[in-house]
Amino acid sequence: MRIRRPRWPRTRAGRRRLLWAVMAGCVLALLPATWLRLATADRLRTTADVPRTEVAVVFGAGLWHGKPSPYLAHRLDAAAKLYRAGRIEAVLVTGDNSRADYDEPDAMRAHLTEHGVPDRRIVGDYAGFDTWDSCVRAKRIFGVDRAVLISQDFHIRRAVALCQAAGVDSYGVGVAAEHDVTWYYGGTRELFAAGKAALDAVFRPDPRFLGPREPGVARALAAGR
Repeated sequence: MRIRRPRWPRTRAGRRRLLWAVMAGCVLALLPATWLRLATADRLRTTADVPRTEVAVVFGAGLWHGKPSPYLAHRLDAAAKLYRAGRIEAVLVTGDNSRADYDEPDAMRAHLTEHGVPDRRIVGDYAGFDTWDSCVRAKRIFGVDRAVLISQDFHIRRAVALCQAAGVDSYGVGVAAEHDVTWYYGGTRELFAAGKAALDAVFRPDPRFLGPREPGVARALAAGR
């Protein structure tokens, strides 16, 4: 079976229609990213000026040999800094534990305790399989109404927009990172992830796993420092 190669339009009108089609495709592709910027324009802060909030949510970012990846460690270090400064009272760590040999939340908990956050102040969400799932579960399972979200700068806008859509009043702290291969990959990935984020915000699907409500965050907040 021969595959016909696309041909360049022969007429000026055909070339004009093709140009308009390409331009329209580019605009549609950029709309979700534009929405993310507009939706989060006044919601990004630093560890120094983020509003005092009871709960911080830290999103998983992979493990290396059972330990948080450097990117995840930077997120956790920012959460520990906020706790030590008295700007948050509890940390919800949300990540992937779909396999017995891969446990992001417990690795995140261990890192936080090593950096001065008491274990009783840390709550694990073991079904945070993607950003939307983590935001929905923070609201519907753990009862979080307001939170500081912590992630890398290339991901934080999507996290804030999705948590806002899920009903969590959110501010984001974007942790700076070295502009290495991982950073460029993450930034490129966000261009495509923005489209899914827009669909999630509009249609609001249930997370992959929901389950019963958990009192972990309330207990963490009730525990003394």
